[in-house]
Amino acid sequence: MAAFGLHEVLGDTGRNGQASSRPIHPSLVSRHGEAYRSSNGLRVTPDQDLSGDCADVVIVCDVHLNRNDSPEGRWPEEIEWVRRHVDHGSLVCSTCSGSVLLAEAGLLDGVEAASHWSMADLFRDRYPSIKFRPERILCDSGRAGQLITTGGASSWQDLALYLIGRFCGEEEAVRVARLFLLGDRGYGQLPFASMARPRQHSDAVISRIQAWLVDNYSTPNPVSVMVDRSGLSERSFKRRFSAATGYTPVEYVQALRIEEAKQMLESEDTAIEEVSVAVGYQDPTFFRRLFKRRAGVTPAQYRQRNRIRGLLK
Repeated sequence: MAAFGLHEVLGDTGRNGQASSRPIHPSLVSRHGEAYRSSNGLRVTPDQDLSGDCADVVIVCDVHLNRNDSPEGRWPEEIEWVRRHVDHGSLVCSTCSGSVLLAEAGLLDGVEAASHWSMADLFRDRYPSIKFRPERILCDSGRAGQLITTGGASSWQDLALYLIGRFCGEEEAVRVARLFLLGDRGYGQLPFASMARPRQHSDAVISRIQAWLVDNYSTPNPVSVMVDRSGLSERSFKRRFSAATGYTPVEYVQALRIEEAKQMLESEDTAIEEVSVAVGYQDPTFFRRLFKRRAGVTPAQYRQRNRIRGLLK
């Protein structure tokens, strides 16, 4: 749980005996200040409720949202508390899905924001004005560095080191990183991401094409074939496909192909050139460029980092 990890790591600052290291005094805050159980059953005992004085730094940790849950109206008191801190000039941060609360507060409109990669469809549909950056681990989200959002569940580690470096100095950040073995995720979170869930829709023609594509994504010139099979004009098909799925037809095909390539790289020793051909790309150079753009790493780097399935065989 990010809150406990942040509390421990940030609370260790300033313990190296050097007068130049500024200590950080973290506190856990909740709506009523009463003990509760988190979504995974851990008992949390906050230090205070939302009525206290404004802090120098606020961190909104990940929020629990089931796939079909709407965030609308869920955190009115917490949102008001965060806005009060923003008006006060505090540094406001989020980890993982905590950026959804900042989005609901209207603090991220028109700016870049990071969150867990699985939040891509929520940001796309509910917050279209926010420039969602699924590849970023840590993102300066505006107001002259007053808003910081971070990516996946373990991105609290990157946020902790950022805050320590910003307020306590680089030397202290290095010391804490070594002490807690906080590693480098310089590739960002795209290597861990999977295809965002397409929108649910009632367009029967597009649903039929999607079902066909599951088994035929490697077909040459797939978009042309999809248009022909739909019985629609090319312009109408592309418009309806994008409206129904949230992807352009080309983006959808690319996403399916790259997901299949990931599966092959994780579980097989097939040469990368053969993987390229198997998923529909006759030009391995183009495949490598596309894979790196969508996954953040080359196919070879992805295979090296994700061979768990092969090792378990």
